[in-house]
Amino acid sequence: MADAQLAHMVYFTLKDTSPEASEAMVEACHKYLKDHPGVLYFSAGVRGTEFERDVNDQQYHVALNVVFDNKDSHDKYQVAADHLEFIEENKAKWARVRVFDSYVRS
Repeated sequence: MADAQLAHMVYFTLKDTSPEASEAMVEACHKYLKDHPGVLYFSAGVRGTEFERDVNDQQYHVALNVVFDNKDSHDKYQVAADHLEFIEENKAKWARVRVFDSYVRS
């Protein structure tokens, strides 16, 4: 699986639940996490509050979706200076962070 694409999905629940705090977190994701080697796809945005089916998780404010070309690129991203700076600058704002890493095919 080392050569397979790796989807790194992160869901942030914020302490400050205001729309402004969510937008600030989206901006931080774009500032620090977007342009890393091996990224095939990047997006960050706020939860769509109009989606209210029983299966829709309502327990987060911001979603980050990054698809890497392989596990090695993901592993390098985890220790990259920009990623570590993002964590240091923002971790106090998080009530909860959930990470889902999956090997994917397109």
